[in-house]
Amino acid sequence: MSQLVFFLIGGLIAVHGAVRAAWSPCGQSMLASLTPVAERARGSSWRVTVTAVAVGAIGAGAAGGTLLGTVGALLPGSGWRTPMVAAVLVVALVIDGTPLRRRMPLTRRQVNEDWMTRYRGWVYGFGFGAQLGLGFITLVACAAIYATFAVELLSASALTGAAVGAVFGASKALTLLPTRFARDPESLRAVHRRLLRLEPRARRAVVAAELVALAAVVSVLA
Repeated sequence: MSQLVFFLIGGLIAVHGAVRAAWSPCGQSMLASLTPVAERARGSSWRVTVTAVAVGAIGAGAAGGTLLGTVGALLPGSGWRTPMVAAVLVVALVIDGTPLRRRMPLTRRQVNEDWMTRYRGWVYGFGFGAQLGLGFITLVACAAIYATFAVELLSASALTGAAVGAVFGASKALTLLPTRFARDPESLRAVHRRLLRLEPRARRAVVAAELVALAAVVSVLA
């Protein structure tokens, strides 16, 4: 399987896994905390803080992907990598598409909200973003996120791993954009109500992305 295919498959899963995390407790907490009105009350700029989140998330995601891709390159052989990607996607699909998703091993850790009272917006924004971009050190919302890391590893390429990780980080940061319209408590509640209505669609979208990725890998194997 070419590096382009690894990137396309990894990127597809990364985007959907990262967006699905917006409905996790950690994601909901971030959406409730990083709003224009809340940032203004803390003496910070929402745009500066969210930009710092994006920089941290993309940088950390790329760094994590680089590390996994480099480690993967040290593993012997290559013929087993594509079948292993297929196996990983099957496992992710079974977990995310069935009640098993409720029993998936989860990292329960969330970002430390105390930082928002101790540091400037760009500081905690970057710190939160870096933690979110790494993915596995905060709450993991679905198996697609683990599948993203597996694709980075199996690509055996630091460059491909970095690119997939950057996509993951960018997607994490983009989930904060709905808070742009939360100018007061009522508009914030409205944003959360809309997001809650969209959660079933987000869950189905993750499964659909995994099916598409699996079909692409199987077509390579055929």
